[in-house]
Amino acid sequence: MKVVAPESISDHIGKEVGVSDWLTIDQERINEFADVTEDHQFIHVDPEAAKASPFGTTVAHGFLTLSMLSKLASQSVIVLEGIKMGVNYGFDKVRFVTPVKSGKRIRGRFTLMSAKQKLPGQWSLKYGVKVEIEGEEKLALAAEWLTMQFV
Repeated sequence: MKVVAPESISDHIGKEVGVSDWLTIDQERINEFADVTEDHQFIHVDPEAAKASPFGTTVAHGFLTLSMLSKLASQSVIVLEGIKMGVNYGFDKVRFVTPVKSGKRIRGRFTLMSAKQKLPGQWSLKYGVKVEIEGEEKLALAAEWLTMQFV
């Protein structure tokens, strides 16, 4: 996480602002996500049945990988100096590129695409996000993520 004065935020537009640590997506996390979302499709929660799938094992829900952006971002994105709070504002684009197999590790790469003051003390920041899977060439997901910070 990098603390930046609002008046210098434009210096970071178009630049990679952070890379998170690796985070393991294990079967326990996948099962817990399945319970919370009530999505118990076999490719997520049944290792035996998943062996016969094209993936050869269980895989994380795409929405699980997406939901981990908050954790990955906590180490990686810009925080405006004097911040009172930050909120998720949505996405302009999300693509689930490659499933994350159980036991794999992911990390996020964050590039600041834009930063605009909407109202006094209210900033909209847009990040290009790439979630990598350790040891794999293809990304897990790519997104354009909108956040709002209040200073």
